[in-house]
Amino acid sequence: MSGPDGARRAPVARRAAVFVLGILFSGSAALAQAPGDPARGELKATACGSCHGERGRAPLEGMPSLAGQPGVFLTLQLILLREGLREVPQMAPFTKGLSDQDIADIAAHFARQAPSKNGAPRNAELFARGAALAEAMNCGSCHRADYSGQRQMPRLAGQREDYLLASMKAFRDNRRAGTDTSMNGVLYRVPDSDIRALAHYLALQ
Repeated sequence: MSGPDGARRAPVARRAAVFVLGILFSGSAALAQAPGDPARGELKATACGSCHGERGRAPLEGMPSLAGQPGVFLTLQLILLREGLREVPQMAPFTKGLSDQDIADIAAHFARQAPSKNGAPRNAELFARGAALAEAMNCGSCHRADYSGQRQMPRLAGQREDYLLASMKAFRDNRRAGTDTSMNGVLYRVPDSDIRALAHYLALQ
């Protein structure tokens, strides 16, 4: 994962990792003192529905479903977006100016929503290939055996297949950094065909 583009992105990834580690180990005082309130979060998340769908179940191509994601994961992602450490231009107008309490409330709201079940048709061959890859790559060690996610690790089960596909390719190609560089390493040099199988399998969990 070398080259000029990777070199330019490395400082951002390092800053994101350092920032997240600070949150994980020292914590934000505001978040620690005031747990998220799902009722307040529902009111604050009204604008989110236009892209992420009612109750966090995304109907639009390329948009992640937020329903049932771990609260810590949602909190971290919103902080990264607010601080400009994760660049998603469409999100900038919504995260700019959010307080720690706003973020805690919004995360609590989406975390308590029932995750949607992906009703897309199953390709038996692709599904079986994805299952074998997920086991070989030990995906369940971080995302749990049922891929429901935990703490800063996102829920993969039932997520939109197109979103999983795009996200995994972005990690592989070093165009996205998570809360650490583990996903970049896990997916390094994984071919498109394998990523497609993984996305299909995980989406249909």
